[in-house]
Amino acid sequence: MSVKPGWQGRFFEDFEIGDVYRHPMGRTITQADNIWFTLLTQNTAHPHFDANYAAHTGFGKPLVNSCFTIALVTGQSVTDISQNVFANLGWDEVRLPNPVHEGDTIYSESEVLEKRDSGSRPEVGILTVRTKGYTQSGDVVITFRRTVMVYRRGQGPGGRHRPEPKG
Repeated sequence: MSVKPGWQGRFFEDFEIGDVYRHPMGRTITQADNIWFTLLTQNTAHPHFDANYAAHTGFGKPLVNSCFTIALVTGQSVTDISQNVFANLGWDEVRLPNPVHEGDTIYSESEVLEKRDSGSRPEVGILTVRTKGYTQSGDVVITFRRTVMVYRRGQGPGGRHRPEPKG
């Protein structure tokens, strides 16, 4: 038997300015996702968890919590952008041009905007990407710039953190 390594993610050296990554997984947002996230974060805005209230707004139905949207789209980008992250440094220029509703499926992609050495940590580099999330019909629902510190090849924890099974 031969053990094959799984996807290990990209390291700082693997990125080039202008690269675009279409993240592979879409995600359909359920009513439970929206209500749980809203209540877990103590957000008391009625449009997220009160369908009757939401029916009386200009949207006519519940809105998905925008913090869920940024968390989901960031998560979708991890496999391509930050699987080997040291730290997130920030999200900037967050825009929400269209609403997200329960039942929408969200897809995303990221473009590499900037790449530079870290002045304080030689084991990482700093990467800035612009990410956009969009629905099943192609409507863009979120855009943001995200800056992360990404390990250089051979510098992070790698597989050292993973134990071997006993038997």
